[in-house]
Amino acid sequence: MASALVQSQRDGLLAALFQSYHGPLFSVRMWDGWQWMPSRDGKPACTIAVETPKALAALVAEPNEITLGEAFIHKELDIEGDIFSVFQVAEFLLNRPRRLKQQIAETLARTIAGAGEWLRHGARNSMARDRASIAYHYDQPVEFFRPWLGESLAYSCAYFRSADDSLNLAQAQKLAMICRKLRLQPGERFLDIGCGWGSLVLRAAGSHRAQALGITLSKEQAKVTKQRIEEAGLTVNCAVELCDYRQCEHLRESFDKIASIGMYEHVGLKNLRRYFGLVRDLLKPGGIFLNHGIARFPCSAVHKDSFVEQYVFPDGRLVTLTETIDAAQSVGLEVRDVENLRDHYELTLRQWVEGLQQNANEVRKYVDEETYRIWLLYMAGSAAAFSRGDIAIYQVLLSRPDHGKSRLPLVREDWYATPPIEQAGAN
Repeated sequence: MASALVQSQRDGLLAALFQSYHGPLFSVRMWDGWQWMPSRDGKPACTIAVETPKALAALVAEPNEITLGEAFIHKELDIEGDIFSVFQVAEFLLNRPRRLKQQIAETLARTIAGAGEWLRHGARNSMARDRASIAYHYDQPVEFFRPWLGESLAYSCAYFRSADDSLNLAQAQKLAMICRKLRLQPGERFLDIGCGWGSLVLRAAGSHRAQALGITLSKEQAKVTKQRIEEAGLTVNCAVELCDYRQCEHLRESFDKIASIGMYEHVGLKNLRRYFGLVRDLLKPGGIFLNHGIARFPCSAVHKDSFVEQYVFPDGRLVTLTETIDAAQSVGLEVRDVENLRDHYELTLRQWVEGLQQNANEVRKYVDEETYRIWLLYMAGSAAAFSRGDIAIYQVLLSRPDHGKSRLPLVREDWYATPPIEQAGAN
């Protein structure tokens, strides 16, 4: 246990650091067992376990998403209790004025034995950071995803008619809603760009009897999708190909309907107009395209050192809804509908996090501890970002007009005319 003097110094340091914090109550436990909590009544929602002086430096001296995230994935910082509540603490630390951060850092260097070295050298250039590998999103075996994605294997925002809906039901409702928005008909040619493990092409071919093609850049996803198509007996009207959508130019004007679900986040602003232009060229005149993806709000804070960019989506760049629509319209696509599903994605992520935690022992058979913690932190942090309103998820329905004709009904009532899907109907 720390001496009385060190305890007093630590107490003053943390009290100064969180002087104006008004979020969920939390406690801090140091590597030697000493604990601290803001002087407020109530039970803490979580405990931040600081396992090393280096982690303390990451927490209070110029904290950023990288230093905090790496401390977590290397188990130098840990969260006990409600992991979602800690993101308000992190947001508070990241947004403190630079002057206050510098004062705190100087206090830490003077009062906490051994921490000065970490302040000078920092976690950024540490051996642990240098040897840390980027956990690319789709390189994991399907057995890692299956326990927490559920039976649909849909790795995208679900659609909740009620916050109490199960994940399987909400995902089935999402797939059905996409097909209804596209007004998918038997025999129509349908393309799913970035098809994942095939949930949407299976729905399109099975329930709507469309001629469905899914494309993906992931060998693992293509293999699993092919297997699922064969098991469902849909090889006559459903297929998957391992290719980039930019390699589909020979299929110009081949598809009646196209969807892109959770893929365009990888495109980036620079390539956005080309992306929509290629999709337009793949659509027949009068065809419909549904683009489902995450966008950032123009006023949301963009942290220079992004944990997600470093460890989750190395090349991902979120654009705004305005930039998305401008790019789509600039190539001749017409916006027919825009729906914000931000609340739905927070609910989805919370269920994914719960499933990941409940199945921790099972998923650790397929990935190492650091990868597990990267995914846990990424998804819990994303839920917090959707809750704050920093980012949102939009379904944008677009058409390629045929000499000015959209070929769409005047109203959207048919989207909601179908009764809610029964649990057993999820695929």
